[in-house]
Amino acid sequence: MRSRLPKVLHRLAGKPLLAHVLDSALALAAHRICVVYGHGGETVQRSLASYECTWSEQAEQHGTGHAVMQAIPSMQDVERVLVLYGDVPLIEPATLQRLLDAAADSSLGVMTAMLPDPTGYGRIVRDAKGRLLRNVEQEDATEAELEIDEINTGILVADRRSLNDWLGRIGNDNAQSEYYLTDVIALAAADGVDVATSQPATLEEVCGVNDRVQLAALERYYQRTRAEKLMRAGVTLADPHRFDIRGQLHAGMDVTIDVNVVIEGEVRLGDGVSIGPNCLLRDCEIGPDTHIFSNCVIDNAKVGANARIGPYSRLRPEAILSNDVHVGNFVEVKKSWIGLGSKVNHLTYIGDARIGRGVNVGAGTITCNYDGINKHLTKIGDDAFIGSNASLVAPVEIGEGATIGAGSVIAGRAPAGKLTLTRAEQVTRDGWQRPRKKPGS
Repeated sequence: MRSRLPKVLHRLAGKPLLAHVLDSALALAAHRICVVYGHGGETVQRSLASYECTWSEQAEQHGTGHAVMQAIPSMQDVERVLVLYGDVPLIEPATLQRLLDAAADSSLGVMTAMLPDPTGYGRIVRDAKGRLLRNVEQEDATEAELEIDEINTGILVADRRSLNDWLGRIGNDNAQSEYYLTDVIALAAADGVDVATSQPATLEEVCGVNDRVQLAALERYYQRTRAEKLMRAGVTLADPHRFDIRGQLHAGMDVTIDVNVVIEGEVRLGDGVSIGPNCLLRDCEIGPDTHIFSNCVIDNAKVGANARIGPYSRLRPEAILSNDVHVGNFVEVKKSWIGLGSKVNHLTYIGDARIGRGVNVGAGTITCNYDGINKHLTKIGDDAFIGSNASLVAPVEIGEGATIGAGSVIAGRAPAGKLTLTRAEQVTRDGWQRPRKKPGS
């Protein structure tokens, strides 16, 4: 990867490669998950601390068989061991379950795949009756074996006692001088085991990531498959090739999403929601028939029904917008509640505020909520009208139906139903001239 970041922490669809694998293991209700780590192990453990895993260090890398040997001591109370790979992120739980089912009556099951170009992969060698005999690595294969197009993905499930025995018998007499986990196949066959096999639904499920080109290819595959599922569920995507989902999207009927929209975390869209181009939605909920116009960021916010957001709006965490609210261009809302039918349409910052119903907030208004140490609350009553370019210095309260004159700095309570303004007398100075540059200067 040519990176300071351990490979398994590089992200696909917004989460580390290894996290995808751990989630698949968890979906199978694994009794225990052991992660064998080498380079960057402490960083990996910190990054995935939310997962309940056993961690086993492979201090020296002597191959995949040697890696599994490090995990065996923590597996003494399990019957079967499933071996997965931290850089093979898209393996599906259903595919793994098929392998487990296929090997239910065998002490060894191996996942294989048919490749049009198997170059670089270990080949599966079978006898005339189709029984699996062994795996041979590319470097050790004969010319005839290189013609085989069935490859070993490396994923296997084995009886724990048998696996422990086979691992103790594998050697490193090969081109790489490594202990290959795949050598257990030949040992099992020699012991008379009828090795079970199954294949993945798609080749991408068993593709590994060894560089950023392969990472990008799997990213696009993942995004395409997720987009197709959404469209089949009734979501309209203007261009499925220009849509990225990095979490979970729950969409109602007749949802429309334009190009270059990014979904992160858990996002819920009600019926009839329309998302314009170039928007980022993260951990948010959008009510029915709401329109999000272009170039908006909605982050940990909740928007009611029939609202209008954007273009170029930013809703920050804990922004809660009621039904029929309008938030327009270049408006930022943070940790604030905006009531039914209120409008904040232009060039405005609303932070730590409670805004009632039917309020109009004029262009250029800001809530001055931070004194350098603490945040303070602004309260605006129902049907208030805030003139343009007003500064509301919190803590402050604007009464119901109050009007704030344009250009005012309001630091005290504005009474309900009255006009409050702070504005210096306008002065015109006769005879004044603007300074001019001297000729030649």
